[in-house]
Amino acid sequence: MKVVVLAGGTSTERDVSLISGSMIYKALKKNGHRAVLLDVYLGYEGSTEGIFEREYDWTENIGAISEQNPDLEQIKALRPDGDKNFFGPNVLRLCKEADAVFMALHGANGEDGKIQACFELLGIPYTGTDFVSAAMAMDKGITKDIFRAYDIPTPFGIRLKKGEKETEQVPFPCIVKACCGGSSVGVSVAHDASEYAAAKEEAFRYDNEAVIEQFIIGREFSVGVMDGKALPVIEIAPKQGFYDYKNKYQEGSTIETCPADLSEEQSRQMQSIAEKVFRALRLKSYARMDFMMDREGRMYCLEANTLPGMTPMSLLPQEAAAMGISFEELCEKILSRAFSE
Repeated sequence: MKVVVLAGGTSTERDVSLISGSMIYKALKKNGHRAVLLDVYLGYEGSTEGIFEREYDWTENIGAISEQNPDLEQIKALRPDGDKNFFGPNVLRLCKEADAVFMALHGANGEDGKIQACFELLGIPYTGTDFVSAAMAMDKGITKDIFRAYDIPTPFGIRLKKGEKETEQVPFPCIVKACCGGSSVGVSVAHDASEYAAAKEEAFRYDNEAVIEQFIIGREFSVGVMDGKALPVIEIAPKQGFYDYKNKYQEGSTIETCPADLSEEQSRQMQSIAEKVFRALRLKSYARMDFMMDREGRMYCLEANTLPGMTPMSLLPQEAAAMGISFEELCEKILSRAFSE
């Protein structure tokens, strides 16, 4: 099968996306597919004749994930026409030629439904959920509204637009998040007024809207869901601080346990909530839900990730492995769902 693995882009999660794409590309090649790894924004300017048959190391320019955010202005400078057409050279043409596109994008212009909507109009099969559910899940404010409507336990919180006067306060400690960010970029914990002001400033660097919510002190978990059925629960325990960008992607900074050390009843309860979130947000194919459990054992769903990471340290592949599903098998299952919706 001819498959374009789409990665990169211009989101703050660009570097993570490139590593996800690299891993997926290698797995698909191992599975016998004629795969091409493309940066959705930079594209490919060389000759594309026979591109799906070439034996070329598409990953040679992909290095380790940076501990800092990528220099997006430097990336954008490589495409003077980028403001007129987000898709890089030959990207759409190769996606049309392929049998399917494997979405390895994270964050804005990739996980927010915009590219999925374009592919819908062009009749291009792609992996993951559709554009409507992707857009809803990407917006943390909309997600919280839906959680409340469906009685899904979630921390108390408010939405705040840049420059808007606050009419409601969340007690300290609170957590401030860019509304449509990912990989914990633009996320800060505030314990007092000074930290709160700095946290809002940081969040508004990435988005014009922020979500401020109760900071739950306790244990952190994640639950993948495939085709509506929950995978084993994984526990995430950063050695220092909370599960921020550095702790997510710097090797050795976080202890991950799968299956999580929970009672059978607690595991079932968390998996049930994850499946309920999957239905409430109208998700398809696969996703991953993030949870906190406080010291009294109360569970809170934080958000849903519609294109969860597929790096060597990512949570969903670890959960699948706990069920005996190899990374190559997981990629094959996800790819097959591109034709079933």
